[in-house]
Amino acid sequence: MEISKVMSKVFLWMFLGLVVTFGTGYYVSTQENMLYNIFSNNMYFFLIIAEFVLVIVLSARVRKMNPMTAKIMFLLYSFVTGLTFASIFVAFALESIMFVFLITAILFGMFVLFGHFTKLDLTKISTFLLMGLIGIIICIIVNYFIGSETFDIVISCISVVIFLGFTAYDIQKIKLLSYNFENEDNLAIIGALELYLDFINIFLDLLRLFGKSND
Repeated sequence: MEISKVMSKVFLWMFLGLVVTFGTGYYVSTQENMLYNIFSNNMYFFLIIAEFVLVIVLSARVRKMNPMTAKIMFLLYSFVTGLTFASIFVAFALESIMFVFLITAILFGMFVLFGHFTKLDLTKISTFLLMGLIGIIICIIVNYFIGSETFDIVISCISVVIFLGFTAYDIQKIKLLSYNFENEDNLAIIGALELYLDFINIFLDLLRLFGKSND
């Protein structure tokens, strides 16, 4: 496969996913009835579970999926995530969200370029990144019971570093997969999903650090 062609498709689908997520989140935040239905009962937790199921199924089965099915599932996942993102537009000022999104895009772009052009073998750090991610998840669970704001700030800072590392690693991985992957469209969805998740997590961590509440 031609790497430049694959990458253009990866970023196109990633961009579409982000547009669906943020567009859905903003729209739902302006609809009182939808907000009530999502956050006043168990619907929010159902959506969280649906997110996990969709991303697990898509990640595990995308190689064998029909390309159109993979694309629909990716957009569906982006949409479901957008429903939960409505809480962000309610909790944080819109200008703050836009500012953090811009900062995220700049940092993300820098590490995309690093991952694309570096001669370093980033697979060597993948184990450390995974261990760091597991550690972050454990810390988040622990802090849920402790409720320490300082600990939360530390977790967010470390998480930003980890997902920036994943961004560079994922770009290099997509390049390597392009040499022996059978279906270009399915590879584009795999790459888009991984980079989408990197971007979203960096954004959420930076928003926790620098976002201004919507008073």
